[in-house]
Amino acid sequence: MDTMTSAPDEINALSYEQGRDELVRVVNALEQGASSLEESLALWERGEALARRCEEWLIGAKARLDAARAGQVDSAATAG
Repeated sequence: MDTMTSAPDEINALSYEQGRDELVRVVNALEQGASSLEESLALWERGEALARRCEEWLIGAKARLDAARAGQVDSAATAG
């Protein structure tokens, strides 16, 4: 399967680092400008999907950190 045209489910299965690395490759390919219009559009769409997935990972990580911090505050308040 070509990584530039795989299904959205494949993007959802990527780790943050995998998604970020592929997004960098997509951006580099677009910046080269050697692709046809159709290929460029496919790359752009894949890049948008990868960027959304990376953002989801970051939002999830922030939520986990916020929850951990809230738990620390709650523990400190009940201990004191």
